[in-house]
Amino acid sequence: MAPPQLGARQSKILTAETLRIHPDEPEPALIRYVADSLNSGHVVALPTDTFYGLAVDPVNLHAVDRIYELKTRARHKPLSLLIAEVAQAYELARQLDTAFDRLAEKFWPGPLTIVVKAGSRLPLRVTANTGNLALRVPEAAIPRAVVTRLGLPITATSANLFGLPECTSATGVREQLGDKLPLIVDGWLHRSHHPTTIVDLSGGRQLLDDPPRRRNPDSRDRPGAPALEINLHPKPSTIFTSSIPAPTL
Repeated sequence: MAPPQLGARQSKILTAETLRIHPDEPEPALIRYVADSLNSGHVVALPTDTFYGLAVDPVNLHAVDRIYELKTRARHKPLSLLIAEVAQAYELARQLDTAFDRLAEKFWPGPLTIVVKAGSRLPLRVTANTGNLALRVPEAAIPRAVVTRLGLPITATSANLFGLPECTSATGVREQLGDKLPLIVDGWLHRSHHPTTIVDLSGGRQLLDDPPRRRNPDSRDRPGAPALEINLHPKPSTIFTSSIPAPTL
């Protein structure tokens, strides 16, 4: 399937193009098309392993601002970022320690977002001036392929309007945002639709976009017990924080 040409629509009121990509074996030409759209400063709706997300190039501040405008979100809330592999976290963050390494090894790829101190590669505005990044390696192949092609992380805030439910299909995204986006990727999202779990290793609790819904982790202090156990996908809403040097998972 040959990708369509960018720039076909110039009107202020958009009619989102839907681009179907194989969820497990993404077609390189189509991934290139999505990356080109992001490089052009567009907002693209992508399937992840949780819900559909709104992706932009985080270095393009105009595109970052467009995310906040679309969702009418408060600008003090950082945007979570998707990366393709653990090594990218070391390029984007600083002061990563053994706690980070063990969490990433145990739960990535997967629906665990880790908040860490930001390095100098990305604009401070992406962190909402907190100096922290929320990073995740998704299990879904499409966003990982897009990140690899783009050479940068992509934003992953949920593709829904403020106050409306998260979207689990391209059709749902079109119903909420089809007149505001140029491109929606139909990746046949078929995995369980749970919000990402967030663990804060930055040294302080952060207000993130799209907070999780789950229960507290089972933390024990007795010698030889796990320093931190994380139960992904529970129901009530909390953010786990930790100052532990090296959790056993």
